[in-house]
Amino acid sequence: MSASRFLITGASGQLGRLVIDGLLKTVPASQIGVLVRSDKAAAEFAARGLHVHKGDYSLPETLAPAFGGVERALLISSSEVGQRLPQHRNAIEAARQGGVKLLAYISLLHADASPLGLAEEHRQTEAALKASGVPYALLRNGWYTENYAASIPAALAHGAMIGSAGDGRIASAARADYAEAAVRVLTASDDLAGKTYELAGDTSYTLAEFAAELARQSGKTLAYQDLPEAAYKAALVSAGLPEPFAALLADSDAGAAKDALFDDSHSLSKLIGRATTPFAETIAAALNT
Repeated sequence: MSASRFLITGASGQLGRLVIDGLLKTVPASQIGVLVRSDKAAAEFAARGLHVHKGDYSLPETLAPAFGGVERALLISSSEVGQRLPQHRNAIEAARQGGVKLLAYISLLHADASPLGLAEEHRQTEAALKASGVPYALLRNGWYTENYAASIPAALAHGAMIGSAGDGRIASAARADYAEAAVRVLTASDDLAGKTYELAGDTSYTLAEFAAELARQSGKTLAYQDLPEAAYKAALVSAGLPEPFAALLADSDAGAAKDALFDDSHSLSKLIGRATTPFAETIAAALNT
């Protein structure tokens, strides 16, 4: 049985690391457990004084020791698109057997109605959670601004930012904003079971506006070039991306064109108690790295 009060799965990922850093600001390391796959990550977190559990979503027998006795756990969705549902079911069952009092799941913005291909496994996971009897909260995260910031080097090199989002408005936020929201839910003093949070940035932008801000900050001449979904996917493949990942990105942009990445509820800023990070700040950070 775990000796920790909190458990973060997928702890070695970008979001997981930020959640742990946030938790450590108010929670002793001795109360935090992490679930990781690699020996390197296990050693790193052990050195920080956290309870480390080696496990894999695909191996149910490795999950039970991590979830046992935990009060609140964060289930960060698997990175293995197409395998997420069975993997998440394994984690949910381990949480049920372990008596977890709140399982917070990182889902997708408006997952129940989203046209994004990514949404289906999140919908199925949410259904599995509801059927499990485990007290849960849904953190439906919108797009991370870093998703688009990752394309900045290529945009600067080619003098254009390409995509398939049309005039769709994207209410993204920095990954750190979403991590802070997860920390707030995990450490909340009240009962959040059954809560669903639609989390997105305070302000929105089109990719043309993103490109214009990038041009302004970089001093380079570039514009946004909108492509049909198939052409954008082909361009990503020709740039070296694996076909499934290129298809996922192109589908997400096509969904953004339908405002699937837009939300104006300000639920994220209300939860974290501050304004979300402006996309211009994320662009500036990317340019300075």
